[in-house]
Amino acid sequence: MATTQLSKRPSARRSTVAQKYAMAVSGLIMVAYLLAHMYGNLKAFAGPDSFNEYAHHLRTMLTPILPREGLLWIIRVVLLAAVLIHAYTAINLWRRNKKAAGYVGAKRYQTKQNKTGIQRSYASFTMRWGGVTIALFIVFHILNLTTNDIHPGGAADTPYGKLHNSFQSFWVLLAYTVAMIAVGFHLWHGFWSALTTLGQNYSAKRRDSFWNSAAIAIAALITIGFLAPPFAIYFFGLGG
Repeated sequence: MATTQLSKRPSARRSTVAQKYAMAVSGLIMVAYLLAHMYGNLKAFAGPDSFNEYAHHLRTMLTPILPREGLLWIIRVVLLAAVLIHAYTAINLWRRNKKAAGYVGAKRYQTKQNKTGIQRSYASFTMRWGGVTIALFIVFHILNLTTNDIHPGGAADTPYGKLHNSFQSFWVLLAYTVAMIAVGFHLWHGFWSALTTLGQNYSAKRRDSFWNSAAIAIAALITIGFLAPPFAIYFFGLGG
């Protein structure tokens, strides 16, 4: 009987705590990538040649120790793994929370403060739909600026040409802006939540936490940093 009961226990990797840690670590990996990617994008302000040289350097890092684009592919694989782990754990934890909370009158939360009678937390409202928005944008972003299969402003042979041509289009700029605002909100909650999960938050209230201020700063930095080149291209003709 004891053996049967033990066999039914969930493995450690399926536990809620383990999945929260996996979600936190994978999220921090993506934050590090976003900071590095933002730095690269800001090379656009140094001119087309500097931006193209930076893009070329990404493909030749650690050669001849690694083949051309070898390190870039390692980064891509690690990033893809982080995205998949983050998405899987987010969906799984949301399902567990939903099941644990239960429903009252076919509604998950009840409150007198909302006209609909449903209580919406910041996380449930912005993180879920923000994640979906970001996922859709990543697909478009790859097809647009990486593979150049989608080129609203015209196809280009150089990395800067792809960037410049794309943001000549207002609807591309608008979509990019919406996506980056979603990223900012996602980071605001996600960065603080990740550090809290990893045991770094010692404040009784979120607004008193250092990591909440750090989350706001990082979210603002990344959002503004990513939006600066597109806005400069569209409104001020950067590199034109």
